[in-house]
Amino acid sequence: MMRSLWTAASGMTAQQTNVDTISNNLANVNTVGYKKETTNFKSLLYTKMGNQAETNAPTTMQVGHGVRIGSSSRMYTQGTIQRTGNPTDMAIEGKGFFTIMQDDEYMYTRDGNFRMAMLDDGNYALVTTDGHPVVSIDEEPIVVDGGIGVDKLIVGQDGMISYMDEETGIRMDIAQLRIVQFSNTEGLEAAGSNLFMETAASGIARVEGEEDGLTRSIIKSGVLEGSNVDVANEMVNLIVAQRAYELNSTAIKTADTMLQQANELKRG
Repeated sequence: MMRSLWTAASGMTAQQTNVDTISNNLANVNTVGYKKETTNFKSLLYTKMGNQAETNAPTTMQVGHGVRIGSSSRMYTQGTIQRTGNPTDMAIEGKGFFTIMQDDEYMYTRDGNFRMAMLDDGNYALVTTDGHPVVSIDEEPIVVDGGIGVDKLIVGQDGMISYMDEETGIRMDIAQLRIVQFSNTEGLEAAGSNLFMETAASGIARVEGEEDGLTRSIIKSGVLEGSNVDVANEMVNLIVAQRAYELNSTAIKTADTMLQQANELKRG
């Protein structure tokens, strides 16, 4: 009966983490570019009951010791496209990520909610809502001349940012977005603020347009990629996790009652 207490307790701990993960998904249902997480479970060690060699039983009798969190995985499926009309808002259709510079380190995101920040020289820099510069394919911050209106910017499907010169009628290129892919996207490490970090598990960033074999993503302007969280599914998962938590709690109460009855028999 003591084993059942620890087994049920492991179930409650695992389901608590599961509820935390589901709650985080629901909290980010309106977060631009958010990718939902799932919790994966693994069983603990098993104990053999009895001696199979002596009983000649066709199967081995085993009792488990509960469950633990094996890992958490993130689903990078495409989110819904939401139109905003803002030319600096961008969304990626495909497997690519925008490249962001934060503290002299590359970070990656699917959040294309960008803004123009005024620089000291009167020009503008394309930045995230937190002020981190967006990186071009030349590995430099994207800077726009102050004389060019934001409403005149054109973002091509290949990520090329340009504008139409009114005097010559020629389309002038400014910079091209650095869009990257990873061999194992699930290996990326979440760093908060919708940013991801490259890890050994994810592999190095592979720049679209510079490496063969990559299917290039499509960049869309004036739209944002919403979260890929399905509220209905998350609510069902939340109810299932809550019921599993309650069942493990009931198992602990049952084991406690049995222990109490055993102690009363011993006293008698």
